[in-house]
Amino acid sequence: MLTLLGSLLGFLGSAFPEFLKLWREGKDRDHELSILDRQMEMQKLGHTQRLEEIQIGADVAESQALYNYANRPTGIAWVEGLQASVRPVITYAFFAVFAVIKIATLTSLIGGQGVQLLDALRLVWDEETQALFAAVMSFWFGSRQIAKMRRDG
Repeated sequence: MLTLLGSLLGFLGSAFPEFLKLWREGKDRDHELSILDRQMEMQKLGHTQRLEEIQIGADVAESQALYNYANRPTGIAWVEGLQASVRPVITYAFFAVFAVIKIATLTSLIGGQGVQLLDALRLVWDEETQALFAAVMSFWFGSRQIAKMRRDG
């Protein structure tokens, strides 16, 4: 019995390094596979970033194409000045009309109807005016952020 047990232990003892070697090779393969998976994830991330760069470049090219008409010189100074002033003049004109209407309404409420100044200001600065103000501020200062959110979403 002792001989049989000794033989079995001897056999297992000689096979143990081989089992250990197989176990290590399996762990090494698993490690290599996890490294390959991470590399593939990084490549995907790189492709996603590259696609985003391409999209940003397309947005820039589109903006440049939209405003290309304004960048072509005509050689006539007053025509170029008029072209450059169209948007600002329209913006200032509409703001002036808006301000005149709001001031006239405020004056009418205070002078004609006897409303107190704070109450008149609350009536003039109504929800529609606040929404319009927010829209104008967002247009002038938030258009890039909105475009970025639209791309990401």
